[in-house]
Amino acid sequence: MHLEKHNINIDDSALVQQCQKGDSQALETLIIKYQGRIYNVILKICANPDDAAELTQETFVKVMENLDKFARRSSFYTWIFRIAVNLTLNYCKRKVKLGFRSLEAEELGSDSVKNTLKSFLVNTSAPDPAIIAQNKELCSIVMNLLMKLDEDQRTVVVLRDIESMSYEKISIVTSVELGTVKSRLSRARNNLREMLEAVLK
Repeated sequence: MHLEKHNINIDDSALVQQCQKGDSQALETLIIKYQGRIYNVILKICANPDDAAELTQETFVKVMENLDKFARRSSFYTWIFRIAVNLTLNYCKRKVKLGFRSLEAEELGSDSVKNTLKSFLVNTSAPDPAIIAQNKELCSIVMNLLMKLDEDQRTVVVLRDIESMSYEKISIVTSVELGTVKSRLSRARNNLREMLEAVLK
């Protein structure tokens, strides 16, 4: 089967099979398909663009080194995210932690931004804090707070609320039991809410 160059719509399992047969074009297609998403998730966990780029590259090196061992018991998507998250968490644990400066009132910008955050906090049906990150005006505020969480809590928030990964997949990716994933996510969301409330006082 000849793969059309950079056709990212081809099923992952077909691409993986071709890669395992030595098809470099299929490997290139997989890299192009996932490099953006992998980089964004790593960046939101480690908060450093240079480190995120290096860890993304390291992720794909490990993928290439271990692709022949990939038994397709789980999806390629889950497998590659597991490699990326493990590398990033190990990196974060090794690196000397730097303190993030606290948000000052003026960093919140306009009154409309403050009001949006306040209405979010009083509306129990509103999405969880990390969802606000999809609004560019609020992204820097929320991402600053997100980086104050420990790596384990930050990871589940990124995977669930930003990457929209299922609890089951998060459990596989992080090698953590399903119940622990849910409780960790709940604690992370509560911590984010408390930090937002403190900023808006």
